[in-house]
Amino acid sequence: MAGTLLRQVRVVDPTTGTDQIQDVLISGDRFSAVAPALDINTEHLDVIDGTGKVLAPGLVDLYSHSSEPGYESREPLAALMAGAIAGGFTRLAILPDTDPALDNPGALRRLVDLACDLDQLPQPLLLPWAALTQSAQGEQMTELAELASIHTFAIAGLADGHPIANRVLLRRLLEYTRSLKRPLALWPCDRALVGNGIAREGALALMGGLPGVLVAAETVALTTILELVRELETPVHLMRIATARGVELIDQAKAAGLPITASTTWMHLLFSTQDALTYDPNLRLDPPLGNPVDQEALIAGVKAGIIDAIAIDHSPYTYEEKTVAFEDAPTGAIGLELAFAALWQTFVQPGLWTAIELLQAMSDRPARILQLAPPQIAERAAVEAFLFDPEQRWIVERQTLRSPAINTPFWQRSFQGKVCQTWHYPALH
Repeated sequence: MAGTLLRQVRVVDPTTGTDQIQDVLISGDRFSAVAPALDINTEHLDVIDGTGKVLAPGLVDLYSHSSEPGYESREPLAALMAGAIAGGFTRLAILPDTDPALDNPGALRRLVDLACDLDQLPQPLLLPWAALTQSAQGEQMTELAELASIHTFAIAGLADGHPIANRVLLRRLLEYTRSLKRPLALWPCDRALVGNGIAREGALALMGGLPGVLVAAETVALTTILELVRELETPVHLMRIATARGVELIDQAKAAGLPITASTTWMHLLFSTQDALTYDPNLRLDPPLGNPVDQEALIAGVKAGIIDAIAIDHSPYTYEEKTVAFEDAPTGAIGLELAFAALWQTFVQPGLWTAIELLQAMSDRPARILQLAPPQIAERAAVEAFLFDPEQRWIVERQTLRSPAINTPFWQRSFQGKVCQTWHYPALH
């Protein structure tokens, strides 16, 4: 075939603010024509009827976990990347807590080489975060200047993915990275205040007999970071925001002109402590699900742009690891294949968010946070997009998931909305 023609598909592009029915012609790795109607010879084209479907720029995930190297039994890298494509993700940023950790150029190179060696297309662009501290343990700085100067292959930026408890070290990291001009991501969490808690403190956790996690576990650490940013003017991305008070503090800091961005995870938008009272181990997260007031604040924060991005924080585990009591379960859930459809059906379909607002939080803004040009659907632009059918129903089960991991609260449930096809062929690093 000479190309692909999508007829009368709903094109939603947050970069240009487009949301309209169009014909789209793909030739090779480029969009060659985008118009309300194209009068062209279709003899040598693969023609797709786009009626009722959505064509959107590829999704960008700010942080997820790779089980390879170190924990391949949970999910090999090939399955991770296939799942990302199946969910519409064309760029995938990986946290450095692999084994060994991504704390040196060699480890980063090996992960990228593993991805490049995979004989599968399309595949997402893999963007590993380089660790801020050795072994991502928050104790001693890595060779940050060396990591930040890597140009032979892409990195997402500098992050540990774990809280940094040592405030002196935290200040030094912010001071040192100020001149490196690389994205810096921090998780505001005070482990001492988390203690043995496993659910957000409040009446619901008390009713369910679940040890509570103080809101202050987030806000004390968040306030520390914000004060250091105010002093040093180092741009920072704030990961895993999970409380209403956290949203309020970020709103105030942005109004004061601090150079910050923030993200929450898709699970914190869809679920609350009320859901955790089912004791489903797949709802054991870190930070824990918020109370309904936190969930509402996060939803409103995404719509208003106070929370810039929605991350997946994809965390696969084996059946044996996750099928235990709630309090014993490791934290995290899979989500790359499910997140966009779940968020569309929950927020876009009923009109709580526009399609553009959802894609701003899952494509445009995450790319900008990573200091990358966002994907877009426009003539002569590189093809980096996915086709989504919001009405298609399917069952979440082994036959329909690319990942061998099944740790999701949607397991064996009927699911509405599915990515039909993803186009992306990134150049090898």
